[in-house]
Amino acid sequence: MKIGIVCYPTFGGSGVVATELGKALAANGHEVHFVSYSQPARLDIFSENIFYHEVSVLQYPLFDYAPYETALAGKIVDLVKTASLDLVHVHYAIPHASAALLAKLILRTEGIELPVVTTLHGTDITLVGKESTFEDVVRWSIENSDAVTAVSNSLRLDTIGYFHTTRNIDVIPNFIDFTRFNKKAKDHFKKAIAPNGEKILIHTSNFRKVKRIEDVVQVFFRVAADIPSKLLLIGDGPERSHIEKVARESVYSDRILFLGKQDAIEEILSVGDLFLLPSETESFGLAALEAMACEVPVISSNTGGIPEVNINGVTGFLSNVGDVEEMAENALKILSDEAVLLEFKKNALKQAKKFDLNIVLKQYEAVYNRFGKRASLN
Repeated sequence: MKIGIVCYPTFGGSGVVATELGKALAANGHEVHFVSYSQPARLDIFSENIFYHEVSVLQYPLFDYAPYETALAGKIVDLVKTASLDLVHVHYAIPHASAALLAKLILRTEGIELPVVTTLHGTDITLVGKESTFEDVVRWSIENSDAVTAVSNSLRLDTIGYFHTTRNIDVIPNFIDFTRFNKKAKDHFKKAIAPNGEKILIHTSNFRKVKRIEDVVQVFFRVAADIPSKLLLIGDGPERSHIEKVARESVYSDRILFLGKQDAIEEILSVGDLFLLPSETESFGLAALEAMACEVPVISSNTGGIPEVNINGVTGFLSNVGDVEEMAENALKILSDEAVLLEFKKNALKQAKKFDLNIVLKQYEAVYNRFGKRASLN
């Protein structure tokens, strides 16, 4: 099939998932056309089946903010005509779904029927989509897409609750590419970070308030008081300067390492003993899944889609949001006994394999196959 994928090009979860899905589709023989305002960060390979189309927005004195949604719709219309796309798969509701549906209406006047598949990723529903300015547009986009998927059952239920929709929403989870995310032999790296055999705790995120990174640090303080350990913080964002100040003012400042944004995150995860994810909310918990694929158990909050990934008492532990005391106690349960730690690591990998890219890819292809090749209305 010829598939258009519309996504944000950033390191955020929806852009990463969309790009990795597109690469996998191309490897499976599909022709994939990425559409965005800049090249997706993970689009780092050359393939005869992958094409990138940049959405150019002209600057004009009349507009304080250039109309990206209109430019995107125009690009989709042009691409369908020139590349004969069979369908467009948009990731993140705003503004991609409404732009694709506008393109669909335009093409219909020319006798071309374009199926639109919309994947909901989280904050497009739970945060942005709930804003009164966007609410009606998001609801209309959901109701009029030819197929809608959500990355977790929690997000599916949130969508139904927020928008009072009765339409079918397929749950297709985020996935893991085991050719990349697996435990690497990085003993030399681990020795450099923890020369005295300290346990290594890891957190990775975009350092927004919703990630509750101060909870990560507070859990670490309690663990470090009982067990020699180090904390690796990966990523960057608005909360970083505050967390750096908290770390500097503690007695454990020399045990907390800020690594910034990293591309080869799987290599860092490979030296970890425990992953911390105390988020206020997560539609899925992709960071936890990546850690589990590298055989790292997870201490997390029990919010959103995380319980669908991290199984309490099996792959790690779940606690109420903000309960750093219980999170620390659970972390110590795992780290204090090598046999227990090994069992949790094995369980984490076993659970992660349920989200193998090859399994999830077939679920998306099944959705695409509902529409087949592009049909003409004439």
